[in-house]
Amino acid sequence: MKPILLIVTILFAGHCFAQHPGILKGQVYAGEAAVPYASVSLQGTDQGTLSDSLGHYTLSGIPAGNYIVSVMAIGYSEKTQAVSIVAEGTATLDFQLQANTSDLNEVVVTGTLKEVSRSKSPVPVEVYTSAFFRKNPTPSLFDALGMINGVQSQINCNVCNTGDIHINGMNGPYTMILIDGMPIVSSLSSVYGLSGIPNSLVDRVEVVKGPASSLYGSEAMGGTINVITKNPTHAPVFSADLYGTTWQEYNADVSVKFKIEKLQSLLGVNYFNYQHPVDNNHDGFADVTLQNRISLFSKWSLSRKENRIASLAARYVYEDRWGGQMNWNSSWRGSDSIYGESIYTSRLELIGMYQLPVQERIITQFSFNNHDQNSFYGYTPYRANQKVLFGQVYWDKYFGQRKQHNFLLGASMRYTYYDDNTPGTATIQQDNQPMKTPLPGIFVQDEWTIDAKNTLLAGYRYDYDKHHGSIHSPGWPTSLPPVISIPSG
Repeated sequence: MKPILLIVTILFAGHCFAQHPGILKGQVYAGEAAVPYASVSLQGTDQGTLSDSLGHYTLSGIPAGNYIVSVMAIGYSEKTQAVSIVAEGTATLDFQLQANTSDLNEVVVTGTLKEVSRSKSPVPVEVYTSAFFRKNPTPSLFDALGMINGVQSQINCNVCNTGDIHINGMNGPYTMILIDGMPIVSSLSSVYGLSGIPNSLVDRVEVVKGPASSLYGSEAMGGTINVITKNPTHAPVFSADLYGTTWQEYNADVSVKFKIEKLQSLLGVNYFNYQHPVDNNHDGFADVTLQNRISLFSKWSLSRKENRIASLAARYVYEDRWGGQMNWNSSWRGSDSIYGESIYTSRLELIGMYQLPVQERIITQFSFNNHDQNSFYGYTPYRANQKVLFGQVYWDKYFGQRKQHNFLLGASMRYTYYDDNTPGTATIQQDNQPMKTPLPGIFVQDEWTIDAKNTLLAGYRYDYDKHHGSIHSPGWPTSLPPVISIPSG
């Protein structure tokens, strides 16, 4: 009997002297607004919760002691604070979060043709830095763009591995591809031009999902992808990126920069090789197109007074790609004995930008590309040449007593030369007649800052095509700048 009484006495005493857990509650703010669904946790423990739609949170069952409380929310910097919990007590702790502006302060240029922070851009622009693409290494920018939500790199030919870029489901012709703001990637080179851009020279990629026709023309109805290359001033002195895969794909990116007085230069070389045909589905055809490609890139930047812009870039790409039956080799090129599709591509690009030395902000831009293609699809030859010359000048000016109107007025001229060995460039008498298409255009845009939280953007563009006539591209107004950051690294 005595042992039983002793056990009961010990349990009763333990219950009397036990320290009951405490409670922590409070609210999460950002300025005067509540922050819903913020993550609240006690560091070093597995206890945590989320704030409700009004920012309130409650953590119960906390043993007495001293803790560090951590609060995190998307778009805000992490906040930590110390708190003491007493037995059977309730502690109240509110948190005031600060917006994380590191991403929103990123400078973007695609939406309005001028540098502006993302938080102040009336056009939603998604920015993807080189760190985003390094997470999943790819041999070309065409493959890398497929990792972006809403952007699809679609393969239209399984043998020669050609395709186009779709945005939000719209076909490739409605996607405008720019390099440093210039429409350098034309229709003939929509794939081959992107394949030759080494990822190591890409500083960032800006994506505008939705119409941008008032600035870039009718080709930007689906959206715009602007590939911005590294600035020689901020690029590393030397960088190298080498990788290989179990499929025997080999890729090498090497770049170096140097300075000559006021000139900063960035030189880069990219080499990609894949010569190991694989037929996992046993259909007799190579599953992946074989490629042997080299790309040379050079970009020059000139330091000028008042930080005026002056830059010039050049790129040359040569590629030999083929796909077809597993026993095909170059000796069967143009033959009907063993089927294969062989494409030789030679491409030259020039891009330039210059700010006039006047008081007003007037920017001139130009680009030129020459694309030669020598192809055989079985025994059917296809030889084509395309040259595109583009020039643009625009005036950037603020108006109004408080400079609430940012006015943009510009004019552009694109000239396209195209010739091939098909009836598409032949007369009724079967004489060769290359296509020559001038496309002049003017555009205007007004960005009206109504107040600190609202901006109205309206624009209009007019182009004239000798075949299609007048092309009108109105720009619909946009308000409420984006405040949600897109992770890029």
